[in-house]
Amino acid sequence: MINNWQKFLLPYSQAVDELKVKFKSMRKSYKGLDEFSPIEFVTGRVKTISSIIEKLGRRGLSIDDAAKLEDISGIRIMCQLVDDITSVVDLIKARDGKDLEIVEERDYTKNIKESGYRSYHVIVNYWVYTAAGPKEVLAEIQIRTLAMNFWATIDHSINYKFEGNIPEHVKIRLKNAADAAYILDMEMSEIKDEIKDSQKLFLAESSLTEKILNKIHILYVNNNYSSVDLLRKEFYYAKKSGSLDELRKLNDKIDLIFKEIE
Repeated sequence: MINNWQKFLLPYSQAVDELKVKFKSMRKSYKGLDEFSPIEFVTGRVKTISSIIEKLGRRGLSIDDAAKLEDISGIRIMCQLVDDITSVVDLIKARDGKDLEIVEERDYTKNIKESGYRSYHVIVNYWVYTAAGPKEVLAEIQIRTLAMNFWATIDHSINYKFEGNIPEHVKIRLKNAADAAYILDMEMSEIKDEIKDSQKLFLAESSLTEKILNKIHILYVNNNYSSVDLLRKEFYYAKKSGSLDELRKLNDKIDLIFKEIE
């Protein structure tokens, strides 16, 4: 019998926190390499006590069976493109047997639910190390596009409002909206190369801008005022021109100044 829900949910909360950090770190590593990331953003939540009890009731399980629920810990990974879902699933599979264990996969992008729901679910076993010792918990990782997530969020709200008994005319509207979201995803897939190239260009420019400004600041701190004034003017010119090549030339020029100082 679960007498202390807060204590019971503690390892699930820790699992969510740790998994969020790991997937966010993956995204950060792509950005650090000026590469397009299949992970747009990551969210997570621990199922509420009332939702846990309600789900146990629907499944005919007792409160003592709560640990059997696979989605008390929930992670949601949003992607820009449909193809990114496969990339993220591959990233998860690469960790299978290391810091997590894949228990089950459910592909609702191909096996679409009657409501129109699309997503990819991966159920994993995950070990957390709490103050009370190690604990293995189940966690559900949902991977979906931004369009899929928008639809699923609205669908969840409407289901909550009508307590699962959605009027037929609303169901039809929701299904139409799901189809529209799918069409949007397909349109974005048609220009995926352009999307990836433009974002890689943006990341490269942002990274180069940060490097240049940091180097100019170092020169300023070291009293190279004459160089700093000129470099600032050249930096603003390069930024205004919108040319990545101009920024690269300026970065190379600053590197030469550093070599001369050395």
